[in-house]
Formats: sequence, C-alpha cells, structure tokens
Amino acid sequence: MAIVVVVLVVWVARNWDLGGSFKLDRVHPQDYVKGNASSTAIVIEYGDFQCPACRSYYLAMKQLHIEFGDEVAFVYRHFPLRKIYSNAEMAARAAEAARKQDKFWEMHDLLFEKQAEWSNVPDPIPLFKSYAKLLGISLEQFDADLVSYNTKNFVKAQEINATRLKLQGTPTFFINGEQIENPSSVEEFKALIRGTITDRL
Repeated sequence: MAIVVVVLVVWVARNWDLGGSFKLDRVHPQDYVKGNASSTAIVIEYGDFQCPACRSYYLAMKQLHIEFGDEVAFVYRHFPLRKIYSNAEMAARAAEAARKQDKFWEMHDLLFEKQAEWSNVPDPIPLFKSYAKLLGISLEQFDADLVSYNTKNFVKAQEINATRLKLQGTPTFFINGEQIENPSSVEEFKALIRGTITDRL
C-alpha cells in the first residue's frame, strides 16, 4: 500500500510540473512542431481533435505551413474538452500512440480529415486502429501505447497546462506568447504571422 501511495505522489508531482512547463513563448522539447523548431516566430495551438472548429482551423494551418515553411515553428498541444466531446481524450491518445512511431502529424491529419467518421461513435478505438493500419505502423505497439500510462499521463499533463492558462475553448492560438483572437480568414492569420516575422528581423 505504501508503495502505491509513493508512486501516485511521484506521478502527480511529475505531471503537474510538466503541465506547468509548457511555456507560451518557446518550444518545449516534447512539443510537436511543424516548420522550424528553432524559429523565433512561434505559433502554438491548443486543440481538440473532436472539436469542429479545430477541424476548420486545421485546414487553415495546413495552408499556413505551406506559406511559411521553415520560417515559423507551428506547435500543436492537446486540450481535449472531455466534458463536451466524449471521444476527445481517446483521439489525443491515438495521436500520441502514433507519435511513438514517428507518425504524429500523419495521425493528426487523419483524425481531422475523418472527424465525421469517428466523432460520435460509442467506441472509436477500432477506427483509430484502422487509421494506424493506413499509416503502416505496428498495430501491436499502437495498441499498447494507446492505453499506456505514459500516453494517458502526457495528454493529461497538456490538459493541465491548458487549464492552468484558463483557456476557455479550442482552438486557442498564441503567437510568440501572446494569445490572439481566432482569425476570421487564412489571409488574416497570414498577416498576423508576417507581422511577427517582420518585428523579429
């Protein structure tokens, strides 16, 4: 019993610390980054794979990455709104499990592209496994990572981080540490990023 208590205390301490260590003006070593992780222009998104608004902005983010390439670090962090979306946490864990096999962004894209397929089913795991198969990763490892404590704990740590920041919903975006109002168009988003790059020259 004493060992269980000690393990629980260590887990809580580590995850609360991790939850507080995801800063808004820098890339964390465990962040998922598209573009240039060393860039001084950093766009951070807190997202939920089951959120319809996040799916809409996913399409915009793809265009932004094409536009800016290695000029910008595009970061994705989990904020599953579990009280609203019943499959959100499991989707985040599916992305994490794919990450273990270097397929985070591929699973990230599939989850958004196929959101209507898995979003409202009682058990999305079979569909997530089918996506893993499409990506050509080991299903045995994917199955294990999907339910592992490490996976669940990491998703929880990023959720704690978002909660500490008092974020109200998803997607929420920050550019170089400053929260922005969600742009109404890709062009508006581009202008905000260009302004950041110009300021840093």
